[in-house]
Amino acid sequence: MATLTVTSPEVRTSPFPRATVAVEQSNTTSHGPSGTALNMVIQQNPFSVTLDAWAMLAGSLLLVGGMHFLQASMFQAIIVAVPITLLVRNDYLNFLLLGPGGTPPTFWGYLRLLWFRMFALRDVYHSIPKTNPGLAPSQGILKELPYRPGPRPLVAGLAPQRQLDQYASVECYAILRSAILDLVRRYPESLSTATSCIEKHGFGLFARHPVNVWGQGEVFHIHDSEKSMHMSLHPDDIKEVLDKGWGQRHPLAFTGWVKAPLPATFVMIYAPRDLTDLRIIARIIESAIWYTMAKQVDLVLPEPTQEISL
Repeated sequence: MATLTVTSPEVRTSPFPRATVAVEQSNTTSHGPSGTALNMVIQQNPFSVTLDAWAMLAGSLLLVGGMHFLQASMFQAIIVAVPITLLVRNDYLNFLLLGPGGTPPTFWGYLRLLWFRMFALRDVYHSIPKTNPGLAPSQGILKELPYRPGPRPLVAGLAPQRQLDQYASVECYAILRSAILDLVRRYPESLSTATSCIEKHGFGLFARHPVNVWGQGEVFHIHDSEKSMHMSLHPDDIKEVLDKGWGQRHPLAFTGWVKAPLPATFVMIYAPRDLTDLRIIARIIESAIWYTMAKQVDLVLPEPTQEISL
């Protein structure tokens, strides 16, 4: 059997097979029966077309017949329309594979993202949003972050936007969630937790009296699938995060004549791979709280040996 495969280079580097659910047993989480924690393995399928000998023969006959029996303009339109249709179908299915997020998982939701994609940021690793005069707070608080070891993770999608590798451990997520709940208990007049109003899914932290209001005072949220995060930071802190490799700007945090669906200060922070990463990300979350409500707090991470209450 003869086989012809065409693969899109944009997603060829994705190492993942079909979407699966990895189940890990842990006593530190409560997201499943008997302490089972669920981690979604997100993947993006490459665009490929596989033809056996009969399909190749049929395609050849259709091409020859089209050249002889169809008008040239119609035949050319069909030749162009077929791969475009297949590309859009593959892109739409990859959009659905990213899982639930702020965009409705419908074709109309996908078309809305196609519109915004035309204006999306092209450089999400180095471009820094401008600091508006009179911005409060006037400066960031992140100073001299260490460099994040290793390469950046693969990231796909716009809304939802997800990591494709380098996921957080179950232990890191449990420690971070416990620390956030403890923070809310210490500052009940300033902070609260709820389901993210931006993502419509996932654990979120909210400021009760924000000075930079967006998303009903949402400070940040954690994605259920791979534990990456979205938050808004002061432009000074965004520069530090980008320079040291701990995150990237969101492509839809653009500026221009088209109104962006996200503020220019919106960033993705990569999932903590281990406790060393988590300690740095705790500092970044503190800076997100600082930017949202102009108040400095200490996010205290419990020791891994402590009993963690969720």
